[in-house]
Amino acid sequence: MSTQSASPNNGPVTAQNAGTTDIPTLMANATRTFAALPPAIMELGTIFHEAGEELALVGGPVRDAFLGVTPHDFDMTTSARPERTEELLAQWGNATWDIGKEFGTIGGRRGDLVVEVTTYRTDEYEIGSRKPEVTFGDTLEGDLTRRDFTVNAMAMRLPQMALVDPCGGLADLADGNLRTPVSAEQSFDDDPLRIMRAARFSAQLGLDVDLDVMNAMETMASRLEIVSAERIRAELERLIISPYPRRGIELMVHTGVADIVLPEVAALVSTVDEHKRHKDVYEHTLTVVEQAMDLETGPDGPVPAPDFILRFAALMHDVGKPATRRFEKNGTVSFHHHEIVGAKMTRKRMKALHFDKATTEAVTTLVALHLRFHGYGEAAWSDSAVRRYVADAGDLLERLHRLTRADCTTRNRRKANYLSAAYDDLEARIAALREQEELDAIRPDLDGDQIMEILGLRPSRAVKIARDYLLELRMERGPLGEEAARQALLDWWASDDVRALAQEYQAQQAHWEAKVAEKKARKAAAKAAREAQEN
Repeated sequence: MSTQSASPNNGPVTAQNAGTTDIPTLMANATRTFAALPPAIMELGTIFHEAGEELALVGGPVRDAFLGVTPHDFDMTTSARPERTEELLAQWGNATWDIGKEFGTIGGRRGDLVVEVTTYRTDEYEIGSRKPEVTFGDTLEGDLTRRDFTVNAMAMRLPQMALVDPCGGLADLADGNLRTPVSAEQSFDDDPLRIMRAARFSAQLGLDVDLDVMNAMETMASRLEIVSAERIRAELERLIISPYPRRGIELMVHTGVADIVLPEVAALVSTVDEHKRHKDVYEHTLTVVEQAMDLETGPDGPVPAPDFILRFAALMHDVGKPATRRFEKNGTVSFHHHEIVGAKMTRKRMKALHFDKATTEAVTTLVALHLRFHGYGEAAWSDSAVRRYVADAGDLLERLHRLTRADCTTRNRRKANYLSAAYDDLEARIAALREQEELDAIRPDLDGDQIMEILGLRPSRAVKIARDYLLELRMERGPLGEEAARQALLDWWASDDVRALAQEYQAQQAHWEAKVAEKKARKAAAKAAREAQEN
């Protein structure tokens, strides 16, 4: 973890991993990072204090401060009830709003500074329920003991800047230990999403999960089935873009959580072949994820770290192998078309987790294309094949480069060097073609309007088949120019079969347009009749 924060007195402070230092060092980190808090935060603490109310910075911002990261999100807790909180925030800021008054949370803004303040709570859960009966509490210590993990159950009283740590979170942070304030089973029963958060914090902070937590994850994994897909997806995304995603993935697989959340990844374990006829697909997958991370770029590069799409594609790239594994008569093992099967499985899983369409399309495209390069090393590609590779990858080309390189995990140095050299050659050819052609925007030499004008067509599927024909020529021959493309189009159009198919499409289009016009006319007539009746 290399996040940096600025200290006004000591220069840059490099954030430290949990478990890599001692308590005095964590305290020194906090002293520096809290010194960089905006003065307006201290003013807010003073307003609450003078009004007879308690206010404390709580949770993640406090934890991160001990690791050397200056807080940018200001989550606070208070003894004040929501209505009182709203009044005091109004004295401090430019605006307030109700984030969830029934849960005790009020938002406030002063300039660009935004805070969220929540009344102390002592929630109670019915067994088997995921919705708490919200009860406001009276003490900060009581509020902290209901939180998910001890490292998140620390608070800093304002304006005194006094640490409150009733559950030993600071010691756990120093030891690199993730545990719950109460028993893990009780904590996870209160909110099953904490099972996913345990995996995420292990990946994010490099924490070792307490045995009690690990056992509860295994025992209660099925409770995740009552949690919304959106909440699970959000935790999974944060896990994947963490500094140590492998830790979180391994924890999910080991405890059976992956059987609920990512069963396709869990199934990779079953591909272990005791006869060693092929590599361990599960271990290979984890290595590919880490190697893909190593190929991410800085913020000004083509794939800035952390890149969820690249990492998740690396995790899912071989999920089609268990379903396609075949033991051949000659003693070898095959996984024919596992990239196509895997892309379908990936799409289905991402849809179930309610990922957005663009992210789903990007990841599944990378999974489907991740084997394409291997044909390059076996036989020389024509310029046409290189163009197709670039066109099919589209704006995912830089990620595809990295996924393909990361997919090489062989220990055979000669084979690894051969594959690396082959991909170097492919990238060089892409660069050379890019200099000669508009390779990043491969399109036909004639657009749809020109095609319709030349062939006398109306908008229909007939225009699309003509455009597809010209695109195929563009792939095969490179840029033709308008005159050559026009002549090629006319030669193609001279075929009776082509014209017959085009006429069929034109007739279908005309029929559809007539139906639409008829429907519009009926609606217009009905509307006119109603208006006449009203008048």
